[in-house]
Amino acid sequence: MRRWPRLAIRRRAIALLVLGAIACVPAPARRPARTTVISAGDVVPSPRGTRARHASLRMVRIALARSVASVRLSADSEWGLHDASGALVPGPYTPGAEWIVEPVDGLLGARRESSASIEGRFSSLTARSVGDGGTIDFNGRRWRGEITVSVDAGGRLLVVNRLPMDLYLRGVVPQEIGTRAMADIAAAEAQAVAARSYAYMHLAGSARSYDMLATVSDQVYGGASAETPLGNQAVETTAGLVLMYDGRVVNAPYHGNCGGVTAEPGDAWRSGPEPYLSRVSDQIPGTDRFYCEAGPKFRWTRSYSGDELRATIVRYLRTQPRGSESSGQVRGVAVTEVTPAGRVATLTVDMDAGRWTMRGNEIRSALRAASGELLYSTYFSLGVVEGSGGVQRIDLRGGGNGHGVGMCQSGAMGRARAGQDFQTILTTYYPGTTIGTID
Repeated sequence: MRRWPRLAIRRRAIALLVLGAIACVPAPARRPARTTVISAGDVVPSPRGTRARHASLRMVRIALARSVASVRLSADSEWGLHDASGALVPGPYTPGAEWIVEPVDGLLGARRESSASIEGRFSSLTARSVGDGGTIDFNGRRWRGEITVSVDAGGRLLVVNRLPMDLYLRGVVPQEIGTRAMADIAAAEAQAVAARSYAYMHLAGSARSYDMLATVSDQVYGGASAETPLGNQAVETTAGLVLMYDGRVVNAPYHGNCGGVTAEPGDAWRSGPEPYLSRVSDQIPGTDRFYCEAGPKFRWTRSYSGDELRATIVRYLRTQPRGSESSGQVRGVAVTEVTPAGRVATLTVDMDAGRWTMRGNEIRSALRAASGELLYSTYFSLGVVEGSGGVQRIDLRGGGNGHGVGMCQSGAMGRARAGQDFQTILTTYYPGTTIGTID
């Protein structure tokens, strides 16, 4: 998750993220009826208790695909397709054989791959495995829980995976923390708690047909195919635990690499401060080294020719107000404001058609690569080579990867290898927070 919850986008004017994939500003937190608080160093309660597993057992709905023309479903064990009433659509459902679901006159039609005969018309269809532990195959991956297909407003298909929270997290933690080494178990456990907190705050109820996407827009989710022993253990040992501030569950943004010091929300987004998201140094005490220095993109460089710079800036400006008017050469580029942590707060670009100022994560979008990849971070210095026709080249020397707010995942792994437990990691990156369960 390299993002800030989308719920808050509705109540705060917020730009794109500054350091990491994806994320948004905190939504209004729901106050639980009762909480059990666990401070750093305390003994974590047994994950087998009903109260400790409350957040872990919440059902989540993850959109796996939107606006698709058809869906292929299968399974390696006994399964079935059920209509909206729960009735089983006549089979057979041979393991490994595919069923195809397609829109037909505003409804759904289902047929076996080997047959042209459609088995009726349905408002929705849900694929379920028979018995515990089974999975459904969709889009080249295996998914736990059930998969529901419905017709969207445009007449195409929406695919949603519904399953318990911790089965979902088993497909998130390995994707987000990016390690399989047992030496990183404390980092994986910290990731599990942060991801569970994020997901809990995104439960949308009946207001929407799904809670989250399976991409960096929320948290990257790969289903059962993404599970690892490390991730499964991290989810199990932290079962029920969420991150709290002042007794409330909070959104817990995280990112790949902070480059040495994390950011505050205002460094990345057009939002106010949060007390538990102050800047945190990742420097190892008594040394000139950093917990995150072994991680990807701790230090990086990127250069743009004048033509490349013009192309990426124009591509960005076309998505902005007055963007259709933007054209001509880039006449100047300058860093006009820097945050206390040394990140670029504002970048000003002068073109023939006018001047534009970008802030926070807008800079990462404006300077994205031709492939579409965001600029790694706003933690960079800028060198400009000018010529008679305008800017000839810019050179960036930077550090970190992601928006920089909250937990540094590379730093979490460095701290885990240094012997810190997941409670210490979390309460370091989210100052003033506690870890607890929801009753």
